[in-house]
Amino acid sequence: MKDEIGNSLGLPPMKPDVDSTTVVTRLDKSNTTDYDYARGNLVNIIEKGSEALDGIMDVASMSQHPRSYEVVSTLIKTLSDANKDLLDLAKKKKELEGDASPQTVNQNLYVGSSSELLKMLKQNASE
Repeated sequence: MKDEIGNSLGLPPMKPDVDSTTVVTRLDKSNTTDYDYARGNLVNIIEKGSEALDGIMDVASMSQHPRSYEVVSTLIKTLSDANKDLLDLAKKKKELEGDASPQTVNQNLYVGSSSELLKMLKQNASE
């Protein structure tokens, strides 16, 4: 394939593009390890946030400044969201692992006439 336009403009010939593929390697971590790491981080954030909230509450009550109370309410909202994230994380882990427990079905269906059912109940009562 000739590059007639490039030749007429005196440009050097273009090299064809080589298709290259990038190999993406997966991390060697398991879902459990990732879950434990994320859960540990969230628990740490919640604990430190609770400690910070106690200190900020003291500052807000002493200063009586509206901005202090705004910071307190923002931190409370953030801690509430972190707690929700922790619960969502546990829910997602359960969904990933799948519920392996057997499902119990307590609905029975009797196919027969009412007179047959009555006879069967009388027999069971007499036994």
